[in-house]
Amino acid sequence: MLYPSVDALKKEIDSKYSLVSLASKRARQMQEEGGERLHKYVSYKPVGKALEEVATGVLKKVQQDESTIYEDEV
Repeated sequence: MLYPSVDALKKEIDSKYSLVSLASKRARQMQEEGGERLHKYVSYKPVGKALEEVATGVLKKVQQDESTIYEDEV
């Protein structure tokens, strides 16, 4: 992957795990529902488009609510 660079992505998202999780969820959403957020993309594939959205700051990680309890935490 040449564009966007990993350095540019790391400025927006602090960990690679969070980046992969965010990009994969957004790519799945684009495949199922559409709704592109940028005017023009360099990439043709949904994962590349999602990473471009992260690099431009359009797509950001949402802070998790501390009061949320998941089934595997009970």
